[in-house]
Amino acid sequence: MSLGTWLKAGTSAAVLVLVAATAATAAPAPVADATTAIVTLRYDDSRAAGWEAAIAAGVASWNANVSNVRLVEAAPGTRAEIVIVATTGWPQATLGPVRPGRQVRVELGAQAVSQGYDKTRIAAHELGHSLGLPDTKPGPCSQLMSGSSAGTACTNAVPNATERARVQNAYANGLAGILPSDGRVLVDAP
Repeated sequence: MSLGTWLKAGTSAAVLVLVAATAATAAPAPVADATTAIVTLRYDDSRAAGWEAAIAAGVASWNANVSNVRLVEAAPGTRAEIVIVATTGWPQATLGPVRPGRQVRVELGAQAVSQGYDKTRIAAHELGHSLGLPDTKPGPCSQLMSGSSAGTACTNAVPNATERARVQNAYANGLAGILPSDGRVLVDAP
């Protein structure tokens, strides 16, 4: 019914305003989707015997602290982007950010553990390299990427705000925003 018809019928302006307001709220305009694309990266720890609990804790730490990249265990027989192996040397990893379809290697070294470094911190730190974070040595225990420079008493396996932001930024635009890594291998020896 047109405004003129309403007025001729003697409908009060208050009723007209109420009807107009109801019509405006009954079918709101569509809202743009504000969700961020989540990049899923698979890891294979089948060759990291003795490190399973540390890897699970390191993965959980990253998954709890960044929202646009998820680390998930690869199903048997599927290709993983992050291959994790146990070695006798010092921990090391290929610097990312890794993207789906590309593969990097993380080595969790027993030499660091024998010298007193925390396994969970090592695992989370090396995964941080895969997500694109370089070492920040020397650095305090509050910086996950300070690695061995924080000392053997440090057990922090949680990225700080700066580290979280760098990973968030690296994966901010989903696959389109991930720059290729330069392939450097970072060895985490003191």
